[in-house]
Amino acid sequence: MKLTISITLLPVLASAFAPATEMTPRSSTSLSAETDRRSVLQNIPSLAFLSAAAVTSSTALPQPSNAITGAGDGNLPDLPPEAARSYLQYRIPLQVATDYYLFELKDKLSNIDDWGEINQLYRTNNNKGQGQPNKIERDYINPMRILALSMPPDEADDMRAAQFKFEKAMQKISKAVSGVRRDLPVEIDRSVVVQAETGWDEGRMALNEFLTLLNSTTGLTEMKPIPAPGPNQLKEYGRSQKRFNELIKKTKLCQNRGGPALATAWGVAFTTQLLQDSCGIPDLDEYFYQ
Repeated sequence: MKLTISITLLPVLASAFAPATEMTPRSSTSLSAETDRRSVLQNIPSLAFLSAAAVTSSTALPQPSNAITGAGDGNLPDLPPEAARSYLQYRIPLQVATDYYLFELKDKLSNIDDWGEINQLYRTNNNKGQGQPNKIERDYINPMRILALSMPPDEADDMRAAQFKFEKAMQKISKAVSGVRRDLPVEIDRSVVVQAETGWDEGRMALNEFLTLLNSTTGLTEMKPIPAPGPNQLKEYGRSQKRFNELIKKTKLCQNRGGPALATAWGVAFTTQLLQDSCGIPDLDEYFYQ
């Protein structure tokens, strides 16, 4: 898939499909965090179907090392219930976003003709006066914020620091590509290209820092960081670009079949995998555990 897209199908709240957890009394601080989390969730339609499908396929029973991990694995039983639920919801969407960062965004930055598409990543949709977050916010920053809000204080502080580093790097890319359009060719100074590439690598390191913190906090090693640039980067990453392209292509095709009017109805279909099967979208758990 060569067009800039969001992994988007459903404007439904991912939290509605979270696995059940034991109810515990909440302090005013945790209530505030929950409020912040819900307000963020309302602005993440792009990841809704991925996170919903992720939690419906998970189980709380202990799993073999090569099976799907659930709420009973790693350190998840020792974390706040909200942390375990958030992790199980957003691990797949965040890994898909990481795949995009390496497989698509890097290539687009290396081709100035594609900088116009990169500009679209930062465009906010204000359709009918209802502002929607841009792709960078939807697919990276908001999930990072939700995960950090749900974690214990020490881990949360470190995750928020990594998130802020990522935001700063994305701002550097945005500044470099700003105003560049395919239909309006302009001469780009080499220093601007270097700035964009630097922003990408700084973003890679910040994203890796967040994923590493997520792995250490959960006691799992499921999240795959992006290796340093080099001739063996894709091989070292160990995830399939072909499978990523297939996922994006079929997701976009499925979305286009019915358009926005059917998005809400599709939300129910996805929880039973009916739509996923009919559209030929790859199994998300198999995709995640490459």
